[in-house]
Amino acid sequence: MQSRTRPTRAGRPRSAAADAAILAATRTALVELGWSRLTLGDVAARAGVAKTTLYRRWAGKNELVVDAVAELFDELRLPDRGSLAADIEGVVLQFAAILARPEARSGLMAVVAESTRDEALRERIRTSIVDRQKRLVLEGRARAQSRGELPPEPAPEEADRTADLIFDMVAGAVVHRTLVSAEPADEEWVRSFVRVLVTGLATPGPSGM
Repeated sequence: MQSRTRPTRAGRPRSAAADAAILAATRTALVELGWSRLTLGDVAARAGVAKTTLYRRWAGKNELVVDAVAELFDELRLPDRGSLAADIEGVVLQFAAILARPEARSGLMAVVAESTRDEALRERIRTSIVDRQKRLVLEGRARAQSRGELPPEPAPEEADRTADLIFDMVAGAVVHRTLVSAEPADEEWVRSFVRVLVTGLATPGPSGM
């Protein structure tokens, strides 16, 4: 008698709607409860899903909060405003607006603080937030090169180092301005910052200083 192989049952497909509800509930809970009081059980209740649904997706609170914050930064787009400086101004203003949102501010500060003693969390921040947003640097540089505003990079490894440096300068300046110094990254500040970034310190500002 010929044996029949039982077909393998595929796993239950992951629900995009459930993911979105869980991440949104996480951001709401961060604002209302803060990092220390936020629990996965509370998030599951707010999202209207079973705890097992959440636990299948995220191993713990750290990973969940990183992904909830990363989703906000995925909203960033590089506008085409006609020049490299104007394009950078556009994306920096978007970035500052996201950081001004309570859920982004509290979530980012919390996971960065936790990551100082958690290498796995630092790596998740790099892959989920930093590496994903470097796309904006690559896109902006390619656009500026096509306009003739920037020369091509001499070698791929040099291109990667430059992209990392640009990202660090932009992200570091805006995060420090908004979250550490607690000062507004308004249009005036953004214009001054981008002028220094693009043309360097030796170029006089509008007042000649």
